[in-house]
Amino acid sequence: MKYIYQTLLFFFLGSILFTSCKDRETEKSPSENDTVVQADEDFRPDFHFTPKSGWMNDPNGMFYLDGTYHLFFQHNPDDNVWGPMHWGHATSTDMINWEEQPIALEPDEHGTIFSGSAVVDHENTSGLGDGETPPVIAIFTYHDADREQEGEDDFQTQGIAYSLDAGKTWTKYEENPVLDNPGIRDFRDPKVIWYEEENKWIMSLAVQDHISFYSSSNLLDWQHESDFGQALGGHGGVWECPDLFPMQVEDTEEEKWVLLVSINPGGPNGGSATQYFVGDFDGSTFTPDESIADLGEEHDYWIDFGKDNYAGVTWSNIPEEDGRHLFIGWMSNWQYANEVPTETWRSAMTLPRDLNLTQQENTYRIVSTPVRELNEYSSERISESSVEIEDSTSLATSADLDLSKAEILFEIPQLQQNQQYTFSLSNDKGDVLKFGYDHGKEEFFIDRSNSGLVDFNDNFGDKISSAPRLSESKNLKVRAITDNMSIELFFDEGQTVMTEIFFPQQAFKNFSAESDQSFKISDFKINQLKHNQE
Repeated sequence: MKYIYQTLLFFFLGSILFTSCKDRETEKSPSENDTVVQADEDFRPDFHFTPKSGWMNDPNGMFYLDGTYHLFFQHNPDDNVWGPMHWGHATSTDMINWEEQPIALEPDEHGTIFSGSAVVDHENTSGLGDGETPPVIAIFTYHDADREQEGEDDFQTQGIAYSLDAGKTWTKYEENPVLDNPGIRDFRDPKVIWYEEENKWIMSLAVQDHISFYSSSNLLDWQHESDFGQALGGHGGVWECPDLFPMQVEDTEEEKWVLLVSINPGGPNGGSATQYFVGDFDGSTFTPDESIADLGEEHDYWIDFGKDNYAGVTWSNIPEEDGRHLFIGWMSNWQYANEVPTETWRSAMTLPRDLNLTQQENTYRIVSTPVRELNEYSSERISESSVEIEDSTSLATSADLDLSKAEILFEIPQLQQNQQYTFSLSNDKGDVLKFGYDHGKEEFFIDRSNSGLVDFNDNFGDKISSAPRLSESKNLKVRAITDNMSIELFFDEGQTVMTEIFFPQQAFKNFSAESDQSFKISDFKINQLKHNQE
């Protein structure tokens, strides 16, 4: 930010001392134009959701109904930093093109509106329906800031609201809260599912360093079932935003249960991130699979190893004939989210992703890929069956397509021992974003230390992010998706994923590859991504 302000001040003083604004516009040379630094709206993504104005963090209350995907989110409409939380609202028919709606839930006498979930109560178990329309029930955390400041521990409780018009308008339950706090400071983020085997609702609730499970027959009265996780997995920070759901293991008839748990701090590359556990659930207790029963702090069960995918959860009420587990996360990190160099708006969501569960050797792994709906926004611009890479080789420029909104796909056949494969996005200002794979270390990496505006926070460009390779294939498949201020990397068809944001002074104009040894890439494609394809 300091760089932006200095640059603008320089131009302002120069216009006063040397010429009028009109004359200065007339006399600009191309080289002078090139010194203008991107800011704010230049960084706004084209096909990732962002609020029109104000602050956004966790995705909340996501459900599908009557052809529409609903996305609610933590929102401060009056400032660009975290503050009094509301539930913002956006809708889409394909999870790519979003339309922001009026604010859904506002603070009241019980507190501000923290994270939660929403379900369609098809059988009207809550009794809040009108007899004709199944109510949509939002379950959320009330945060009473006054009680927190008074030093009380029970300032977070769970409340509900219901909608009889498919999420357009909401009525808060008169007898809120529906779940009181027993005296625990972190008692939040309810994620509710229907457990069909016993005809009851299950709530997963983040409680400091573990997840508590509650059950209810009507969404109004809740009883504690069990706890999970005090000594399992990452515990570098507070546990948040759980999500429990069953998944069929790919290419088998086996069903397992997956529990997502976000943690802040404690992520694999610093700050916030989302880990997961695979096991079994009997309607009361979650039992982790033997392969992760002793999972420690240092582990590799992360939805995304990049620094910028947090608090992600799945949509509810996805039709059985669709069958997908659809996920979206907040594309930022609590280390610097309040300070990124945008002013009118802050934060974006990740691309929505399709989660699948695979069995690999003696354990289970989640594989994630962009939803197929993204293909409708893609048009092929570059396609080469094979490209030879020697030293540093240019693969595409802005003359070919807009690299700031693109999908880059390729394969590296026959990885060579101890070789590092580096790919770069760069511009004429000297900004460069690097990513790739070090086969000697068997690690992927993203280096944004010289990607543009990085000095707004010491944790943003301080180190190279890394991630383990979980596949043993001799070939490496890469899918990289850029959208103005983000890159989402899907390695080995989504076995390892890395998402990070960046803020270049100018849009990236060049894509290149380099290595200390020559190598080939095959099936090289770059597709242009944008909302309105010609």
